[in-house]
Amino acid sequence: MTKMKTKLKLGLSAAAFAMVVSVAGFTAPAGAAALKMMFQGDPYEIDAISDAAKRFEAANPGTTIELIHTPHDSYNEKVGAAVSAKQLPDILELDAPFLSNYVWSGFLQPIDSLIDKKLLDDMTPSNVAQGTYPPDKKLYATALIDSTVLIYASKKQLEAAKIRIPKGVDDAWTGEEFQAALKTLSTQPGVKWPIDLFRAYGTKTEWIPYGYEPLLVSAGCDLINRDTWKATGTFDSKACVDATTMMASWVKNGWVVPQSAGANQFYADGRPAALAWGGFWFYSEAAKALGDDLLALPLPKFGPKGASPNGTWIYAISKTSSDPQMAGKFLSFMIEDQKYQEAYKAHSAYPGLKSFGAASPLYAPGGPMAVAFEQAAKTAVPRPPHPAYPAITLAAQVALNNILDGADPQTELTKAAKAIDADIADNDGYPPFGKK
Repeated sequence: MTKMKTKLKLGLSAAAFAMVVSVAGFTAPAGAAALKMMFQGDPYEIDAISDAAKRFEAANPGTTIELIHTPHDSYNEKVGAAVSAKQLPDILELDAPFLSNYVWSGFLQPIDSLIDKKLLDDMTPSNVAQGTYPPDKKLYATALIDSTVLIYASKKQLEAAKIRIPKGVDDAWTGEEFQAALKTLSTQPGVKWPIDLFRAYGTKTEWIPYGYEPLLVSAGCDLINRDTWKATGTFDSKACVDATTMMASWVKNGWVVPQSAGANQFYADGRPAALAWGGFWFYSEAAKALGDDLLALPLPKFGPKGASPNGTWIYAISKTSSDPQMAGKFLSFMIEDQKYQEAYKAHSAYPGLKSFGAASPLYAPGGPMAVAFEQAAKTAVPRPPHPAYPAITLAAQVALNNILDGADPQTELTKAAKAIDADIADNDGYPPFGKK
C-alpha cells in the first residue's frame, strides 16, 4: 500500500482526486502583486467574483487578480493536476469536508492572521467549524456562505392532516412524531409519497453523507468516532443499524420518492411528495410554486439532540502563495464587498456571516428561512474533518445507498467501517490524528 500512501500525501486520494489531468494556463506567480485564484461556481458567481476582483484591482493599483474558473464536476481533478505540477494558485476554493485532506497534505496555510479581524469575528460558528483543522485548531478557510438541510412542507397540508407544526429548532419533531407524520401523510388525498429524500441526486454524490449523516448523529452514532478516528464500533454500531433500518423501512413502505421519479417532486404538478428533506438551495424554486404556503422546518430529533449538516465551498490560501498578505486582503475584500454579497443574497445564499444573515430578509429573525440560520448556531455538525474523508464519503455513499435499496444494514455498515479503517491504517493513522 506504499503507492496509496504517496498519493494521499500529495492529496490525490482515490475519492478526492480520481485522475490527474493537465491544466492549461497555470504559470508560476509573476510577482507579489499578481495573484491567481481558482474557483468553481454558477454563472452568477463567476460574474460576482469577476466584478469584485476588478474593484479590488482598482483600489489597489499594481495588483492583478487572475481568475481561473474550473467546472464543478472536474474541479478536484484540476486541483490534483496543479499539485502534481507544483503550480497551486495563491487562492483556491475547496469543498469544506475535504479541508483536512488538503491541510494534512501540506497544501494550505492558516489564515487567522491574513483575514480582516472584523470578518473573522463575524463568522458564524458553523462557518468557523467548516474552515478549522482539528489538530491545531487554526482557521484555514472562510467564505460568505455556508449550507444546511431542512424539512419543507405545506402549511395547509399539515394543518389539514392535524400534524403539529414546529416553531423552531428547540421545538423540532421527535423521531416518533416524524414517522407518525409520514404515516399520516401517506393516507392524505393526492399524496403519492410522503417525503422526497432526493435520491434522484444520484448514488455516488456527496448528498448521501451530507444529507443523511445528521440523522445518524441525532440517533446517537456517526460515520466515524471523532475522538479515536475509528469507524468500527461507530458506523456499524447498533444505533447506526437501527437508524438506517428505519430509513430503509420508509423506502419499503413506499413513503420515499424513488430515484427513478426524478428530483423536486415536492413542487411538481399535483405535489406528489408531501415533504422534502432538502438543502437551503431548494427554497427558491419551492417558494415560487407554493408562495406563502411553504414552510421551512428544522430537521427532526431522532435522539435527545437534533443535528443538521453544514459545509460548502470555501476559500483557502495555498502554502506556496506568492503574497499571502495580499491574498488575505483580497479574500477579505471580496467577502465583505456589498455588491458581491447582493449577488448571493439574490440567490437565497445561506449565511456564513452573522451580519449577512441579519441583513437577509430570508434568514433574519421572522424570515421564512430563519430556522435554517438557527440550525447553524444550535445543531450544525460538520462532516468528519479528517484526511481520510475521501474514503469515508465513498464508503458512506455505497453503504447507505445499498441499505435504502434493501441490503442488510449490519452487513453494509460493517463493510463500510472496515473500508474506512483500512484506509486510515494504510496511511499510518494520518498522524497526528488518532493521537491523544
